[in-house]
Amino acid sequence: MSVILARALTAAAFAPFGEVLETAGPPDKIINRGLCGRWHDRAGLEFGSTGRAGISVFRATPRALPMTLDMVERHPEGSQAFLPMSEHPFLVVVAPDADGVPGTPLAFLTDGAQGVNYARGTWHGVLTPLNGPGLFAVVDRIGEGANLEEHWFDTPHTVRLP
Repeated sequence: MSVILARALTAAAFAPFGEVLETAGPPDKIINRGLCGRWHDRAGLEFGSTGRAGISVFRATPRALPMTLDMVERHPEGSQAFLPMSEHPFLVVVAPDADGVPGTPLAFLTDGAQGVNYARGTWHGVLTPLNGPGLFAVVDRIGEGANLEEHWFDTPHTVRLP
């Protein structure tokens, strides 16, 4: 079993897989009479030719590290954004595509105020909060047709902190 060390989530490290949704740096605009900063248009949302955007709310059971990573999934018809509704770090696992199957996974730990947008077709782990309540707003594709592929690893990986 290989070991994957979770590292801090940064926009540069995550760029091959999508976008980090955060309020880093100065806001793009100041709105509401100067009382609100807006970090504008931070994710490339994709919904395929027959889908539409939908917002769902997920509640996931918190997990503990180290943990076994035995499966990743991807959504070939649309992107998927996870926005935490509490300020607790969560684990983000992604893998590059290697000719239709996931390559070696990478693991990131959010800082509690970051969300992620997985680009269309990106292999990723399941929603993995590390603290309760595990509550997330999710923006993804709603529509007909298959939009989920799962890959089960022959040899699971262990994800842990350094």
